[in-house]
Amino acid sequence: MGLVSAKEMLEKARKEGYAVGQFNINNLEWTKAVLSAAEENKSPVILGVSEGAGKYMVGYNTVVAMVKGMIETLNITVPVALHLDHGSYEGALACIEAGFTSVMFDGSHYPIEENIQKTKDIVKHATERGISVEAEVGSIGGEEDGVTGTGEVADPKECKMIADLGITMLAAGIGNIHGKYPENWQGLNMAVLKEIGETTNEIPLVLHGGTGIPDVMVREAISYGVSKINVNTECQLVFAAATRKYIEEGLDLKGKGFDPRKLLKPGYDAIIKVVKEKMDLFESSFKA
Repeated sequence: MGLVSAKEMLEKARKEGYAVGQFNINNLEWTKAVLSAAEENKSPVILGVSEGAGKYMVGYNTVVAMVKGMIETLNITVPVALHLDHGSYEGALACIEAGFTSVMFDGSHYPIEENIQKTKDIVKHATERGISVEAEVGSIGGEEDGVTGTGEVADPKECKMIADLGITMLAAGIGNIHGKYPENWQGLNMAVLKEIGETTNEIPLVLHGGTGIPDVMVREAISYGVSKINVNTECQLVFAAATRKYIEEGLDLKGKGFDPRKLLKPGYDAIIKVVKEKMDLFESSFKA
């Protein structure tokens, strides 16, 4: 099918009451695993790329070329969006030029007036090319690409101000956290999420920090308008665990077990399993 904007898939998800998963990619194995899982589950999917991961993969042009090549060679038939995750203003413009089909401009750390102005400008550039845009109000807690935030609960009035700028989807801080959730985590603020959903004209909402949120809470969030859920840490954890197990069992020392294609295979399989489980939880399977 080729790369598409996230707009149509998320509006469909919002209307029908499920969520599309954004699974961050960090290298070839990650990308192939997520695409393969999406095709097997017949689910739309969003490939998330942080600015740090983009640099690691030798730049946005390289990422676009790799993803397009895989979609064609693997004969991926489900809708796939290539999305910049937590992008700066400059990063969002660079990804628009490189061929991403969706970008997030994270202006949550700016005063609301500056967030509005910069978001408005990104929307203008993206809309001209049919690219979807995610914006954020209220910073998300935890760590993302070396940037640590304590997290905050978004103001529904500010959410409406950003939503009215023509963005495709809105991320709002509701107590969610990047990375592992601490034992004393208070949970998602569902009352605020519900109010945001009611005051933003049913725009698709985004839940960051999808790793570690209880399933029942995920489903409740979807019922209040969450149509996109980001997952990254969980894939990293299972990839690391599977790779560690392979080495601890000495399999890298048997025959040509040191071949990176064999060494990374358990981690690759672990990611596929997690992605498919999340798609079933989000109820996006067989919605492509």
